[in-house]
Amino acid sequence: MKGFVDGVWSDDLRLSLADGGVLRGDGCFETMRVYRGKAFEAGAHLARLARSADALQLDLPSGAELAGWVAVAAEAQGDGVVRVVATRGSALPEVDEPAHCFVFGHALPATPNELRLLPVRAPWHGAGVDWELAGAKTLSYAPNLAAGRHSREAGFHDALLTTAGSVVLEGPTFSVAWLVDGRLDTPSLELDILDSITRRVVIELAQGLGIPVHEVVAPLESVLGADEVMALSTTKEVLPVTVVGSTTFSVGPLTKILGEAYRQRVESALAG
Repeated sequence: MKGFVDGVWSDDLRLSLADGGVLRGDGCFETMRVYRGKAFEAGAHLARLARSADALQLDLPSGAELAGWVAVAAEAQGDGVVRVVATRGSALPEVDEPAHCFVFGHALPATPNELRLLPVRAPWHGAGVDWELAGAKTLSYAPNLAAGRHSREAGFHDALLTTAGSVVLEGPTFSVAWLVDGRLDTPSLELDILDSITRRVVIELAQGLGIPVHEVVAPLESVLGADEVMALSTTKEVLPVTVVGSTTFSVGPLTKILGEAYRQRVESALAG
């Protein structure tokens, strides 16, 4: 795998097994969609990376350096994804391994045209409880990925995470939103869901189209009673959700409109 490690381009990226990112998930990351050699919303992603690193008390290279590495990695990738991964360094007293920052590209993961989601309770999620890493995008995704595996074993594409009290949170690697009577609802950031860049863009686009937007603390029943449901993420963009548990949904007109508006925003950014 090719990319930057601490600002030096390498054709063979490697990470020591002694690194805290490997042994303890002690680090943070960002994932950016790359279109025709350009990373979409790179500035917003790097700003969120800086907030995650601050929460972890982890030093990063300067924003200008990171932006430059991302631009080079994106151009080399062409279409796909660029990731930035910052790790703590050695977690073992006998190994002298400094903190690292990797920037590299890879192909876009395969994504279905629509999603079937299984509601899964997420007791590991902060869900609005204030703590040191609330809202940080850390490397510790094992519980989220376990929820996804459980959902796929049950015949779904992925999970829809909820609190023990069935308040809707987010997907394991994506945000969610739903439409009721022409209004777009999405879980509030007060629940310590990830401040998704795609979610931000879609909220802005919806408001520009005259679609009211409510950031809510809502029970699962609110989603099950919606007219349309969608998943939002860097890799998925605006993706229709057609099943939540035993409830089915049509791919509605407003999901299509928001999906097209998102693609137009991407095209505008690429032309800018």
